[in-house]
Amino acid sequence: MTTQEVANRLVELCRESKHEQAVQELYSPDIVSVEPEGAPNRIVKGLEEIAKKGINFQNMIEKFNSSTVSDPIVAENFFSCAMFMNVRMKGVPVDIDMDEVCVYTVNNGKIVKEEFFYTPQPQKA
Repeated sequence: MTTQEVANRLVELCRESKHEQAVQELYSPDIVSVEPEGAPNRIVKGLEEIAKKGINFQNMIEKFNSSTVSDPIVAENFFSCAMFMNVRMKGVPVDIDMDEVCVYTVNNGKIVKEEFFYTPQPQKA
């Protein structure tokens, strides 16, 4: 797959809330995921750890209200998109907006790195 094809497919699956399928279909076994400084699980490596990270995130959500994913912007073996979610987190009495820019690196038709840019919420000790 070309970078454009990978980007289009990832956006398609994310818009359908098929995140686990996206990981299995599009990610390299050697995937590296990078969150902003101050976020939990800042750097995660490998498909198994990425899957755990996804499950942990889903377990923090009480109610999923809405989401949008922008069309991808592609340059060489990189692409980016903006993702937005409105959710109710467990233990939080109000809905919150989560807005981020996602940058992906593609090699040999697979995503080898994902990096997320957003302002992390303060973590409870």
